Amino acid sequence: MAARFDAVGLVVSDMKASVSFYALLGLDFTDPTGSGRHLEAEGTGGSRLRLDTESVVAGFDATWSPPAPGPVRARLGVRCDATAEVDRLHAAAVERGHRSAVEPCDAFWGQRYASLLDPDGNPVDLFADLPEAHDLG
Repeated sequence: MAARFDAVGLVVSDMKASVSFYALLGLDFTDPTGSGRHLEAEGTGGSRLRLDTESVVAGFDATWSPPAPGPVRARLGVRCDATAEVDRLHAAAVERGHRSAVEPCDAFWGQRYASLLDPDGNPVDLFADLPEAHDLG
């Protein structure tokens, strides 16, 4: 059998806060209370988001340590069915105290786009295709 992409894993400092954030974006975790040390949610197409606490990762990787604050090189993406959903999810997350990285806007590449930061500072992009009638200028 050939190798295939299956999951993205994040190391989280606060499991309950992370489960709450990603549940707001539509993911259903194996333990919605966030009381586990390793939890998974299945996304569309069978891919999974895996969350592990720092102590779990440190338990099997003796070289691991939390990253220093600073820019990241990866972004997670959440596709929305409609442009209004981008705005609604962004507003709901900010209303619940999550940080916005980019306010909703019509991006030059043809999508309604916004970006949030998860509880550990990882950027999570929200996007939906703009209607074809939209003039990108």
